[in-house]
Amino acid sequence: MRVDSNLLNSLYMGRLQNLRQRAEDSGISKSGSVEVLRARLISNLVLSEVDFSWEGIQSMPHKEMGEVLKVFGIKSSGSHKERRQRLWLHLSYDSRRMTIENLAEMNRDDLHAMCKKLELDLTGNRTVLMGRVAGVLTSQINGWGRIKRSLRRNGLQTSMLQEPEPEIKTEEKVISKIPIEEFHSVPAEALLEDAGDSLLIGLDNQPANVQGDILTIHARVSDLERMVGTILRGHGGSWGDSERDLLLRLADRRGWPIDEQFVRHRILMVATNIAEVKGAALVSGVENKTLAEDTGSTIDRIRSKLSSLESNSE
Repeated sequence: MRVDSNLLNSLYMGRLQNLRQRAEDSGISKSGSVEVLRARLISNLVLSEVDFSWEGIQSMPHKEMGEVLKVFGIKSSGSHKERRQRLWLHLSYDSRRMTIENLAEMNRDDLHAMCKKLELDLTGNRTVLMGRVAGVLTSQINGWGRIKRSLRRNGLQTSMLQEPEPEIKTEEKVISKIPIEEFHSVPAEALLEDAGDSLLIGLDNQPANVQGDILTIHARVSDLERMVGTILRGHGGSWGDSERDLLLRLADRRGWPIDEQFVRHRILMVATNIAEVKGAALVSGVENKTLAEDTGSTIDRIRSKLSSLESNSE
């Protein structure tokens, strides 16, 4: 597959504010999180000749599908059906919002439509359909919605993709190294806006006290961004368990309402996103641990909601 590797690299390593500016210059919608915007730019600028409609995805050959997934920077292995599901999810949803928990808030018609797009059985009641979609989301976990960390930090390091106009110059190899000072630079409005939106995801489903705590922290999102920048600057740009623990200690000292597990988890999720946008080196396991912690509480809430739905239907 022939692509412009220079353009693709700039999209892999571009920060939210840069990607939004590129989208605006290209007449492309600049809404959404950094990963949603990145996928939109890749599909419109790098793979503009590919048909990404649902029908187009269905007709895409197995080998080409794998190459397309690699260009998007996400998992490319699996069966043909799994690849189709992954590509459609990546182009259609924000992985932070399309969660198993949020499925419990969808009506049967929406779940039926998702089952159709994911090539699942369409029979059964709302609960059955939700279970099928949840099964796909579980099997595809970490496979879509976020490009690989190595690409986000270093771009393409090998010639796995052919360039339309190969260049002979080799002395201009760029090594991505973020200056420590940049971790504490003045944030763009786009970064704070995205962090604020992330804090509020699924807030309506939480108890009143949790909503109040999150809204209090939402009003201090710029402080959260500065705290992350300070920690990164003092820890050489690394972001792992020790940095996460330090953030919570700092928040507690400042009197932030972080007694509830949901609130602590949400702060850490948003802080990790901020650290990534700033170019931090995530310590292995941070993303998976965050997801695992969320999954446990999510499953409990879904079981509670399903029990309530079943009792009401009876």
